[in-house]
Amino acid sequence: MNGWRGKRGRWLWLAGAPLFIFLALWAADKLWPLPLNEVHPARVVVAHDGTPLWRFADAGGIWRYPVTIEEVSPRYLEALINYEDRWFWRHPGVNPFSVARAAWQDLTAGRVISGGSTLTMQVARLLDPHSRTFGGKIRQLWRALQLEWHLSKRDILTLYLNRAP
Repeated sequence: MNGWRGKRGRWLWLAGAPLFIFLALWAADKLWPLPLNEVHPARVVVAHDGTPLWRFADAGGIWRYPVTIEEVSPRYLEALINYEDRWFWRHPGVNPFSVARAAWQDLTAGRVISGGSTLTMQVARLLDPHSRTFGGKIRQLWRALQLEWHLSKRDILTLYLNRAP
């Protein structure tokens, strides 16, 4: 009888743990939603013929105008992805190998050498700035996962193009 309970308990745990993790992530996603509505780019008021009449900086006083992926040179996009995050189209927002490499470099050097951030993680930091601490990196990882859950890769890349300094 004891063996049956042990096996049943193990199976319940194996089935229940992923369900618990899923529910915890779902609840956290609802409790701390992405701050996507706070993105306010600079604005241009145009006449009927399309000529600019007046320009307004964004909320931070920065002159950043909205752009779509189609308006950006494919060569620039290729260079950006190759330099910043060559695995962008393949990872789920976080590249564990890059994070592990950066952590190892930082630990062995005794200071921050590399952040290991993906493009998605950089967008997460731009949307939700935080301190450069371990807790801040965890928050950045969480926001990157949220971005991947809610947006397409093209949307994330567009956010990067519109928010990166």
